[in-house]
Amino acid sequence: MKPLIGINLDVRTGPPPETAVQTTYTQSILKAGGVPILLPPMPDDELADAVKNLAGLMLIGGLDYCPSNYGEEPHASVETMHPERERFDMRLMKKILNETELPILGICAGSQLLNIILGGTLIQDIATEFPDSQVNHSSAPNGWVKGHRMHDVLIQPGTQLAKYYPNSRVSVPTSHHQAIRKVGQGLVANAFCDDGVIEATELPSRSSFTIGVQWHPERDYETNKLLFEAFVQSACLYMSGQKPEQKAVAQR
Repeated sequence: MKPLIGINLDVRTGPPPETAVQTTYTQSILKAGGVPILLPPMPDDELADAVKNLAGLMLIGGLDYCPSNYGEEPHASVETMHPERERFDMRLMKKILNETELPILGICAGSQLLNIILGGTLIQDIATEFPDSQVNHSSAPNGWVKGHRMHDVLIQPGTQLAKYYPNSRVSVPTSHHQAIRKVGQGLVANAFCDDGVIEATELPSRSSFTIGVQWHPERDYETNKLLFEAFVQSACLYMSGQKPEQKAVAQR
């Protein structure tokens, strides 16, 4: 049996409202050997039933989480996501971290959510705080349709993330105007951009795969293939009940 990977959904204002996820996310899970299970906002009882059947959780990108979640007033550039999605995402992440050892892969906003829940903060607008940066982190015009910009990230040697990339410098698809400022409790920054912006984190103290990446690996599956395969592999091991020390790592 293949592992069931939960994926949160974006919420779009109607009427009627709709929940949605781009197929690049679901296809990446399918290619890596998992089965995507879509998680729309739902009450706690139904969420508990859903989580019991999952072997992993992938959190997708989207608009901004409200800065009040990390004790700040919003910058003028902040465009918050639908409040129903935000409330659900917060409950979902807290439940997974506090009550399970499910493997977690956070992408873009999903990486930021992991950091927020663990007590970290965000740079609310990179362009404002890094005016001299030569890196354009934000998406190209109409980039969600035509394709994201690319920039390099430097993956730190000796980290879990480094196991999944043959080279320490990797060109990745980018579409974000926010990034991690203060790293959440237990998280380790494992990749940076040339301008010093944190591009990824991992949680070594947790027994299962727990990584957040600021870039969009689902937009370049082949470059990020080992990342997805390692995540799904960890979900397989979670599903089978194997202990963390028995986990294999994806080979380059």
